Amino acid sequence: GTCIGAIFGTLLGFTAAHFRGTTEHVIMAAVDFQAAVPFIILVLFFIAIAGSGLWIFLLLVGFAGWETYARLSRGLVLGAKAQPYVMALEGLEMGWRRIYLRHVMPNIASALIVQLTLNFPATVLLETGLSFLGLGVQPPNTSLGLMLGQGRNYLLQAWWIAVFPGMTIFLTTLSMSMVGDWLRDRLDPLSQAR
Repeated sequence: GTCIGAIFGTLLGFTAAHFRGTTEHVIMAAVDFQAAVPFIILVLFFIAIAGSGLWIFLLLVGFAGWETYARLSRGLVLGAKAQPYVMALEGLEMGWRRIYLRHVMPNIASALIVQLTLNFPATVLLETGLSFLGLGVQPPNTSLGLMLGQGRNYLLQAWWIAVFPGMTIFLTTLSMSMVGDWLRDRLDPLSQAR
């Protein structure tokens, strides 16, 4: 699910950085709107309109955080386009697709991968929270949030029904956050110089 938002946001960021002008302003206005409105409100709005089907829900949760990738990739691409090697490639009249895919993307991929691992816990918590409230995954399908929501009714008789899904959510988000921090430290060229 997190990859959907990452791919969508990265493509929009590349588009904004490449075309500039009106296209950039429209894309960045959409990014600013998305950043200003809490995503859970938009998800609730779309669930109210389209219904709460599993695929609609997964698609909506997948788009969580796309604005972060759009803003990040736009900034990274603009920075890369200012580098002498990209200017030289443009001077050699190499196609922009080849420049972006072979030269720019490998240089910015580490930052996007780190952002992906840092956004994953937020996506898990969004899905868990909506399923806990009964707005996400519905039976007969299962979700940790759904298990947590159903287990709260049995806390006094069978505490493990809610505690184990809660611990799984906690450990999953904590481990992905730690992987993201480790990747950031490992892939950041400034931290390797120290």
